[in-house]
Amino acid sequence: MTDSMVVFKGSEIRRVLHKNEWWFCVVDIVEALTDSANASDYIKKMRNRDMELAKGWGQIVTPLWLDTEGGKQQANCANTEGIFRIIQSIPSQKAEPFKRWLAKVGYERVQEIENPELATKRTRALFKAKGYPDEWIEKRMRGIAIREELTDEWKKRNVEKPKEYEILAAEIARATFGVTPSTHKKIKGLKRQNLRDHMTDLELIFSMLGEASTTEITRVNDAKGFSENKRAALKGGGVAGKARKDLEKKTGKRVVSRENYLTGPESRKKLERKQQ
Repeated sequence: MTDSMVVFKGSEIRRVLHKNEWWFCVVDIVEALTDSANASDYIKKMRNRDMELAKGWGQIVTPLWLDTEGGKQQANCANTEGIFRIIQSIPSQKAEPFKRWLAKVGYERVQEIENPELATKRTRALFKAKGYPDEWIEKRMRGIAIREELTDEWKKRNVEKPKEYEILAAEIARATFGVTPSTHKKIKGLKRQNLRDHMTDLELIFSMLGEASTTEITRVNDAKGFSENKRAALKGGGVAGKARKDLEKKTGKRVVSRENYLTGPESRKKLERKQQ
């Protein structure tokens, strides 16, 4: 879970900053409020029921690119006002508490604009509430900062399309771990969850090494455009990949692990005791 993900009563909801406010993934909202097995189908039926909603749908929702572990993907999103309108068409006991939660999240964004440190503090608090240890949280937060530094560098160097960011990130990960992000998620038994929120300490460390190395190589080589940045990504991931292979050779253990944080604190403690 990062700033691009929030949680309402156990349901993960993707969001993205657009026009300096939070826009939320409509499908995720509907899943959280209806427990529907097919949220997309529910939305179609909802629009058929509510003709006024259907008429204004183009003004309420906007397709936006959402950050995911595998890169960016486009989905219909709405701001707080738009989500309130959609909620009116959803008969759910969760509607009222969700409205209060949504208003709180929107207000927090206003506070974060005035004081950016609050966003970092809230992210730490969310990880802590989910049972992550302090040492892991420190690595995860540092990893977020390193990732942002790299993507900022790409922006300066004419990497423009969301698909290009997705490819570059995947190239670094594949060179670092020897598997693609999608395969890495399968190893951990994950579906839509954020891969990095389920990484072990070592996986986080090697992710940081791959991305920090890529940032440095990109700057030294003054990479411009997608092709040159892709070569830098392969080199940066290769630095981390060599270090990973060396560690695996010396320890006899694979760095890529099936361990994840889907299990509860007690299960994790048992797993940690087994590994000691």
